[in-house]
Amino acid sequence: MSTTHGARARARIEVTAAIKDEARRQLAAEGAARLSLRAVARELGMVSSALYRYFPSRDDLLTALIIDAYDSLGERAEAAHEPTADPFGRWIAVCEAVRGWALDHPHEYALIYGSPVPGYTAPDTTVPPAARVGLLLIGIARDAHHGSGLAGPSLPSELRPEAERITADLAPDLPPEAVTALVAAWAQLYGLVGFELFGQFHRVVEDREVFFRHAVGQLAQGVGLVSPQRGPAS
Repeated sequence: MSTTHGARARARIEVTAAIKDEARRQLAAEGAARLSLRAVARELGMVSSALYRYFPSRDDLLTALIIDAYDSLGERAEAAHEPTADPFGRWIAVCEAVRGWALDHPHEYALIYGSPVPGYTAPDTTVPPAARVGLLLIGIARDAHHGSGLAGPSLPSELRPEAERITADLAPDLPPEAVTALVAAWAQLYGLVGFELFGQFHRVVEDREVFFRHAVGQLAQGVGLVSPQRGPAS
């Protein structure tokens, strides 16, 4: 009985993987808005009713692809993160890993950071995978704060109430100045990657790797991380 159950479980894993692989091919060819369970089933030689036993709706399949994409991105960033390195270098490494993953997986990046899919609302199950890179960046800032300290700018008075609210939600052990800069840096990181990936840097930025490294270094300094080459501000 256990052998039969194990064989069925393995078969389900294999079919699920095949469905996702075909769905990713359709994402690349047609975009997320045109993803169709019937088309996936047809390409795999399955009847639609059989596929629905794995993914009851298009949205369920989209959610699985989104979670996979976030987890793949998070794994790449976490693999690049060296906890014993200096915080500034760790920040650069994580950001470069995000860029590298996006260049390797442009259609999956577009799925999670491109245009919203009409009629689709991501469920709460996508939140933990989506937070993996952000939590890494927060952790880097936290280590710097509890180590050599952060050298971020002060907050304007009109922003402080909102900054304190965000800080209470995301990282109450960090200064509001750092947390607001982290949120801005998180958005700008994906903006930089998206501009490169979707062609907005065409005929504007040629050496994009060097440009990216410089730009994310500036983001790090905005958070208060100090480059070892520059040393602390006087």
